[in-house]
Amino acid sequence: MYSLRNKINQLFIIGFEGDNVDKCDIFIELSKNGLGGAIFFTQNIFSEEQFKKNTDKIKNMSLISPFLSIDQEGGRVERTENIHNGKKYLSAKDAASRGIDFVEKQTRELCEELLSFGINMNFAPVLDTNTNPQNPIIGVRAYGDNPDDVIKFAVPVFKIHKEMGIIPVGKHFPGHGDTATDSHLEMPIVKLSREEMEQTHLKPFKVAIQNGLDAVMVSHVYYTCYDEKPCPATLSKNVSTNLLRNELSFKGLVISDDMVMGAVSDKNPFEIYIKALKAGINVFLYRYSDEKLISILDFIENSAKNDEELLAKINKSFENVIELKHMYNIL
Repeated sequence: MYSLRNKINQLFIIGFEGDNVDKCDIFIELSKNGLGGAIFFTQNIFSEEQFKKNTDKIKNMSLISPFLSIDQEGGRVERTENIHNGKKYLSAKDAASRGIDFVEKQTRELCEELLSFGINMNFAPVLDTNTNPQNPIIGVRAYGDNPDDVIKFAVPVFKIHKEMGIIPVGKHFPGHGDTATDSHLEMPIVKLSREEMEQTHLKPFKVAIQNGLDAVMVSHVYYTCYDEKPCPATLSKNVSTNLLRNELSFKGLVISDDMVMGAVSDKNPFEIYIKALKAGINVFLYRYSDEKLISILDFIENSAKNDEELLAKINKSFENVIELKHMYNIL
C-alpha cells in the first residue's frame, strides 16, 4: 500500500519556517508523500486562529494523518508565548514547588489548550533528574534533583496527557541531568557508572515505562558506561536497543532529539541516520524543511535498497508509528 519512500518519510517529524505552512513547498511535498508529522516552535505560532489554521492545513494535506507536535513543558520551554504575551505555565521545578495538585491542574489546562489547537503529541514531561547544579540545559526543566521527586510529579503529568488524548514523550533518555554542556552546541559526556545511572537517572524512565509511557526521546549525550568510544545515545545500540528495549522492556516509540543539534551535526550528515535506525531509533526530529533533508531522505532510501537490515528497521519503525497513531486515534 505504501512505498518505501512513504515509509521513510513517515519516520520524520519536521519543522517549517514562518507563520504559514502554505509557503513551505518542501514541507507540503513531503506531507503529500507520507511525512510523519510536524513540530511547532515559537516562530510558527502568533495567534490562536493562525495556529489552528496551520494544524488543520497540515492534516488536510497529509497522505497519512500526522503527529502534530510541540515542546510545551512550561517555563523556559513554552512555544505559545506569542499568544499569551509571555509565559503562561510554570516550569517543572516551579510547578512542583507548589505541590502535586497544582502540577495536575496546570497539566490539564495545558493539555486542553493544546487540544484546542489540534496538537496530538507533546515532548514532555522531562524525566531527567537534575543532579548537576551547573547543568546549562535542564535546570528548572526538571521536577527535582532526586529521582523520587521526578517520579512523584512526572508520572501523573504523562498520565494526564494520555488520558486527554495527547501522546506524552518522556525525555531525555537515559538522563540528561548530569551534563555540564549544552547538547544544542556540542556532545555532552556523562562519566557515571552503570550503578549511578540506574539508581538516579534511569529510575524515572523505568517507572514511567512500567506505568505505560508510549514514547521516549533519546538524548544526544555520550555515556561512558554504555559505550567505550564516544557516541551520542541516539546512535548507540547499547542505549536504544540493549538498555531501553531489552533491559527496560520498552515497547513504544523511540524518538531522537533534534538531529540538527550541535551534538550530532558535526558527524557524517547522512550516515548518522542509518546508524541511528540500526541502533534502535524509530523517528527523527528535524527542525527544518530544507534541501538537506531531501538529500537525507534520498540517501536513506538508496541505502535501504541494498541493505536488508536497514530495510527491516525501516519497516519495523513504520509499523511502530502506525500502531501508536491508531492507539491515539490519529489514524
